[in-house]
Amino acid sequence: MAGHSKWANIKHRKARQDAKRSKIWSKCARAIIVAAKNGGGDPATNLTLRYAIDEAKAENMPKDTIANAVKKGSGEGNTETYEEIVYEGYGPNGVAVMLDILTDNRNRTASEIRKIFERAGGNLGTSGCVAYIFKSQGQIYIAKDKVEEEQLMDIALEAGAQDVVDEEEAWLVVTDTADYMTVREAIETAGIEVDSAQLTKVPDNTVACTGKDAEKVYNLMDNLEDHDDVQKAYANFDIDDEELAKIEAG
Repeated sequence: MAGHSKWANIKHRKARQDAKRSKIWSKCARAIIVAAKNGGGDPATNLTLRYAIDEAKAENMPKDTIANAVKKGSGEGNTETYEEIVYEGYGPNGVAVMLDILTDNRNRTASEIRKIFERAGGNLGTSGCVAYIFKSQGQIYIAKDKVEEEQLMDIALEAGAQDVVDEEEAWLVVTDTADYMTVREAIETAGIEVDSAQLTKVPDNTVACTGKDAEKVYNLMDNLEDHDDVQKAYANFDIDDEELAKIEAG
């Protein structure tokens, strides 16, 4: 759930993903198939495929399953055709939402996503209605016990990172999307273990949500991320960590 970048919330998100492992793997496979189909099956020359494979590995997807998805995308027995779409909309309390979609049926997906928004008291918007709020960014998380701040800053900034941020239990290395892989490789080459890394979209501003609005926003994002065709969901909500923990606890 990409409303926050705080370490605690990422851990909560991982816990939810663990309970939906097969669905996550299915989404990873779809992303790999599309990347391989569009740019070829060699991750050394197809950066999008490399990103998709890295995300699949981060979800502990088996190597054979990854390899099979690459083969499918490269044309070996694959009859699936997916369309890449970005949906934008508004959640409760005016929260801005962006969705990266891969679908084999645009009309079906649009109808289902619209219903999810409407059930939460939001609405699916037009193209460009909230895109201006978000900017693309690379994020690399490293547990604090893995490296000292000064060493990490020297390595990351020299490799082209924008900043190193203290996220309480972890260091967050922020990069431009074009420098993401270079910075990540520099960190890993230095023998520093990366705990989590992703290309994401970060909002320029956030909307504070409390009480029922916070619960509605949480449920909206959870339902959107649970949809088979939603690859990634981004939003600009701001929910206090304690309140978020209560909502997740039910």
